[in-house]
Amino acid sequence: MKEEVFSILSESKKYILDKVDFDSFDFGIILGSGLGDVSGEIKNAVKISYKDIPNFPVSTVKGHSGNLICGKIEKKKVCVMNGRFHYYEGYGMDKVTYGVKLLCSLGIKTLIVSNAAGGVNPLFSRGDIMIITDHINLFPEHPLRGPNDERLGPRFVDMYNTYDKDLIDKTEDIALKTGIKVRKGIYLGLQGPTFETGAEYRMIKILGADAVGMSTVPEVIVAKWMKTKVLGLSIITDTCLPDAMEPVSHEIVLNAANKAAPKLSKLIVEVVKKI
Repeated sequence: MKEEVFSILSESKKYILDKVDFDSFDFGIILGSGLGDVSGEIKNAVKISYKDIPNFPVSTVKGHSGNLICGKIEKKKVCVMNGRFHYYEGYGMDKVTYGVKLLCSLGIKTLIVSNAAGGVNPLFSRGDIMIITDHINLFPEHPLRGPNDERLGPRFVDMYNTYDKDLIDKTEDIALKTGIKVRKGIYLGLQGPTFETGAEYRMIKILGADAVGMSTVPEVIVAKWMKTKVLGLSIITDTCLPDAMEPVSHEIVLNAANKAAPKLSKLIVEVVKKI
């Protein structure tokens, strides 16, 4: 089983490296629902459809284009997943996290992961960008459950400084200098695909989270396992206050994400340039 995981990753990695002019990357970036703007900032971009990459899953959710985009932002070599995989799509955690395993296998030093999230902190507004400081994992399956391959990461993973404090501080400073307002908070991950009930939002707030979503946590755990620094960013696409709830839909989430995407894209690009 361990050999199978390692060998299929090697096959995917070889396919990617055969398409580009370099043999490793500095940054991996995962773009969430409606957040594809960053890909337009990449110079000499090579776009590879997920369906063409050996062993790679395919995005099935609207707002996830399903392309890997490789190139440079200034002198930094970047590999961008424009679209991710979710547990609620029916994928097991091996497939949900296959993309981040591939990015880390390609030698990235830093993973920037973004998502659309519901804000349970009453101080947050739709369109805010939240820097993730920590997470709460409430997914029903752990991405590292099962046989472990020490070539990829250790059996037991220390989750200290999961969202790198130095990256958080530098991102805050960059946001201030570029005039982008940011929040900070804790992200709670649930499996979806239902949006939460009022009682669940109340529970999430009691547990200490500021935002809730259906992604990110499994990817971050795997990145930490593979010894990669992580910066997490959420766009608050709806406010989830149990005593003032409003109807929500995927279309509402996508519209809010699309409106906020330019400032998130600007922030990510500046972070890549300056870190």
